[in-house]
Amino acid sequence: MRIEAGFPETHRAQVAALFWEAFSGKLGRVLAPERKALVFIEATLTPDHALSAWSDRGELLGIAGVKTRHGGLISAEFRDMARVYGAIGAAWRGPLLDLMERPLQDGQLLMDGIFVTRAARGQGVGSALIDGVLAEARTRGMSEVRLDVIDINLRARALYESYGFAATDRVELGIFSRLFGFHHATTMCLRLG
Repeated sequence: MRIEAGFPETHRAQVAALFWEAFSGKLGRVLAPERKALVFIEATLTPDHALSAWSDRGELLGIAGVKTRHGGLISAEFRDMARVYGAIGAAWRGPLLDLMERPLQDGQLLMDGIFVTRAARGQGVGSALIDGVLAEARTRGMSEVRLDVIDINLRARALYESYGFAATDRVELGIFSRLFGFHHATTMCLRLG
């Protein structure tokens, strides 16, 4: 397996489908229907804010998004959302998605989602991508890597804790928990020495 910066434009649709498979449980009610969600995600993916894992045979195994003050894996504005969902659809979807956003601190890189193909799960791809994100943060001179993990993803939280990530904050969704399918997201950070 090898980890590379970005992903080729020829894989944009595949990355969008993998993103949707991984995060439709969390974002599905906001970005549905699926056909529109896939169009929106594919159009707004930013390859230079991703690390990709590849097999020796050239198969895409997984993606880790990275977010800095210059953008993230999905970089969208109102007009991007309106193109797919219309102005009214974008007007209610945008503020709901903004509930999940928190500003980055100086020297902080956000691991902006990590997802692995079904066939490659359990083979160390996620760990290799996390290692790649940590290396990328060091290369960029960052002092901390931050991520958010939802309350129902205990397996991911355990993996992050094994790397030394520690909980620093918690965002409660309150009345919006039914819409998103989880109750809270925990912010976890790892200081880079």
